[in-house]
Amino acid sequence: MARHVKKGDTVEIIAGVNKGATGKVMRVIPGKDRVLVEGVNLAHKHVRPSQQNPQGGRIRVERPIHISNVQPISTKTSKGARVRFATDAKGTKKRVATDGSEIGVVTKAKKK
Repeated sequence: MARHVKKGDTVEIIAGVNKGATGKVMRVIPGKDRVLVEGVNLAHKHVRPSQQNPQGGRIRVERPIHISNVQPISTKTSKGARVRFATDAKGTKKRVATDGSEIGVVTKAKKK
């Protein structure tokens, strides 16, 4: 099934405690329908002393949010937008916001 958000997208939180916040998607967890958004839904994690953290204590970590509670940000309006899928003349499937702007245009380096 196609997802309306991908890793690297900038999204807006539309429900919950963090409503209105924006952040970058760091990870998509398709099996649980959740996304990890940078700087949103922070929780304390208690850690034991280790070589990386010699004192131990509490650290802040991002927790996953349900995928239905986020919307990609439209390039045209800079707000969260509903997404539909459209095929272009070449037959490739693209994510398009309801206002007509393309969502998440990310150029990746070609493999040699």
